[in-house]
Amino acid sequence: MTSQRPGGAITLGPYEIARIGYGAMQLEKLDTTAAGAVLRRAVELGVNHLDTASFYGHTTVNQHIRAALHPYADDLVIVSKVGARRVDAPVPLALAQHPSQLREQVQLDLTSLGLDQVPVVNLRRADQGPGLIAEGDQRVPLDDQLAELIALRNEGLIGAIGLSNISTEQLKQALPAGIVCVQNAYSLIDRSADEQLQLCATNGIAWIPYFPLGSAFDQIPSPVENPVVLRIAARIGATPAAVCLAWILAHSGNTALIPGTRSIAHLEDNLRTVDVELDEEALAELDAVVSA
Repeated sequence: MTSQRPGGAITLGPYEIARIGYGAMQLEKLDTTAAGAVLRRAVELGVNHLDTASFYGHTTVNQHIRAALHPYADDLVIVSKVGARRVDAPVPLALAQHPSQLREQVQLDLTSLGLDQVPVVNLRRADQGPGLIAEGDQRVPLDDQLAELIALRNEGLIGAIGLSNISTEQLKQALPAGIVCVQNAYSLIDRSADEQLQLCATNGIAWIPYFPLGSAFDQIPSPVENPVVLRIAARIGATPAAVCLAWILAHSGNTALIPGTRSIAHLEDNLRTVDVELDEEALAELDAVVSA
């Protein structure tokens, strides 16, 4: 395994991670052999930040990670997410926001990953989209959830606490808990979370955007067809996606990416983002892009 980190490294609480990691959600659709090949190639290329969750296939992805990489390298940082659970229904996900449910999900991570401690656990709030929105008894105060995660951290079952899909006010509320990362939607053309990004930078919190290239959700547009992106990509000989990802890395030094894929070829393409050099002119043009 190479010690060189794709894109350099940033701190994630007590850990050091590559600025380009790997989001493992799509591995749910692969068998153990194919998933293992992707995971091992990622690690070979210097990736040491894996993002997963027990509800990705009801531990299927966690089992792939364990089969491919256990016993884990000392510098491998596995980050999981709690706040939802897998169900046998037409919509296979349901919210699981109660403190007791958060604990159950951490225990499921520990068992399925073969860990004594999950390095980082992100709380995925459900006050807003995309995806499921909390209703009825699933509307749980943030302080109650943080108290449970702090207890899990004090017990040594998790190493650090992160947040996902949260508002600026919720981030400020959670700062005393010792937050190490925030995962929120963010891209070249969706900078509505800029205030949160800056708050994270000020407080030494890693900013890990999801949907940096858009998604199937209507409210998460893709930046890859933006005329400025296409023009710069043609000028420097890079793909539009690589330009968008390179801009995110250049925009703030506390940012790390977790692009996901089922393909080794696409994995290698994503990691080539580090070879994209955006000069001052290109950065200025991209900074000036305004959300539609």
